[in-house]
Amino acid sequence: MTVAGGTRLPQQRKEREPGYDDPIAKKFKTVSSEGFVQNGLSDYDYGEALTKSLLYFEAQRSGKLPSNQRVQWRGDSALNDGKTAGVDLVGGYYDAGDNVKFGFPMAFAMTMLSWSVVQFGPHLTARNELSNALNAIEWGTDYLIKAHAEPEVLYGQVGDGQADHSCWQRPEDMTTDRTAFRIDEQHPGSDLAAETAAAFAAASIAFRSSRSSSYSNNLLQHAKQLFDFATTHTGLYQDSIPAGAFYSSSGYEDELLWAAAWLALATKDDSYISFINMASNGGTRKIFSWDDKFVGAQVLITKSVLEKKYGGIENVNDIKNNAEQFICNCINKGSSNIPKTSGGLLWFLEDDNLQYVASASFLVAAYADTLAVTKTTITCPNGDVGPQELIEFAQSQVDYILGSNPEKLSYMVGFGENYPKRPHHRGASIVSIKQDPTPVSCQGGFDLWFHKNADNPNVIEGALVGGPNFNDEYSDNRENFQQAEPDTDNVAPLVGVLARLA
Repeated sequence: MTVAGGTRLPQQRKEREPGYDDPIAKKFKTVSSEGFVQNGLSDYDYGEALTKSLLYFEAQRSGKLPSNQRVQWRGDSALNDGKTAGVDLVGGYYDAGDNVKFGFPMAFAMTMLSWSVVQFGPHLTARNELSNALNAIEWGTDYLIKAHAEPEVLYGQVGDGQADHSCWQRPEDMTTDRTAFRIDEQHPGSDLAAETAAAFAAASIAFRSSRSSSYSNNLLQHAKQLFDFATTHTGLYQDSIPAGAFYSSSGYEDELLWAAAWLALATKDDSYISFINMASNGGTRKIFSWDDKFVGAQVLITKSVLEKKYGGIENVNDIKNNAEQFICNCINKGSSNIPKTSGGLLWFLEDDNLQYVASASFLVAAYADTLAVTKTTITCPNGDVGPQELIEFAQSQVDYILGSNPEKLSYMVGFGENYPKRPHHRGASIVSIKQDPTPVSCQGGFDLWFHKNADNPNVIEGALVGGPNFNDEYSDNRENFQQAEPDTDNVAPLVGVLARLA
């Protein structure tokens, strides 16, 4: 997401010549292990970072806050969302540093939080964070259930992005338009519907053994209905609602495969296996993000087959090869390696690069555990790779994020002593309504807070900002939205990686 007048758009990746040293990788030494993957030595408390990453989601909450709300500088907000449309759309999450609820990235964040629980549940339990992770998911899925008002109706946006970006107000003071936008049979959005189906299906697995089975079953029913909606009425969601100006989808085939993979895992229904067999798997991808889920689906399908959670995938070797080639490219042993900064950070895009680093690191960590369980390795173009090397690589990226970088800066707000003090975030940059209830006006917020040469009054703990540029440089300036804005889809995949390392 962006600041007033700005829009997140894809940018060209900057290529870097091979042959440079990776200073982060030098600190790790591979330790062979059988069936268990050890973490490398680290100076960071991953458990503390995990706790803060889940706190971040409480700072992003919209609606009536619960009695156990831990982020106390936030207050109730957007209590009339959906009223003009005759539907209750109170709740959910603000996507980034603004006050709009965009369903597409919100659903992806819930899918990744759910995958964190499904994949790394024992690690979350060991750190006493499983309940907080499930609470974060439930806050999102409760809202998405409301948004799925009818089998073929899904509300995918609340608030006007252009109007919101013309104001700088904390969410408790919002005066901007709160129009609710939906997709339906006449105005389809296969990408939005399928991503939300994936979120419901993944969450149903996360809740199945940990909380109410009836809630899990309800989520699965919504997932099935939305998948049917997505496949019956096809089209891009941005042709139906205005969210595409901020989160434009490049296609819906990836979301359909992603949703089918999660539904196959949740139901073991052959119809979803058949869909996977007929669908394109996307080839070898260059990124895993809120927009492009192909490699996420490839990894999920491959893991499910190797771990014998389902079978019948006719093109599993092709899917497995594409998933593993992405991982090879991430660890720079592939045929089309992802560039790195001189400080050792994977480099995908100029805008909000850490989102893609976190997502890639999640896939690498999750696949490492599959290799350990199945006692297998990946054959990369430049050498075989085992689970230990994958975990250590994911750890290197997390350590960069937490402070092992040329700036010696933690890109997680509130972690360590040196972290961004002026992230691009309306609520964090304006004094808490509990401290000063004087309303902040739409334009007054710019003069009083946005342009103020001072640190944000509220520390939004656990937020992951966009990160440094290709030269490993960071400008701690809230006007610099490309680097300084945190997003829910930045933090969601990081939760899983932190849980694995903690």
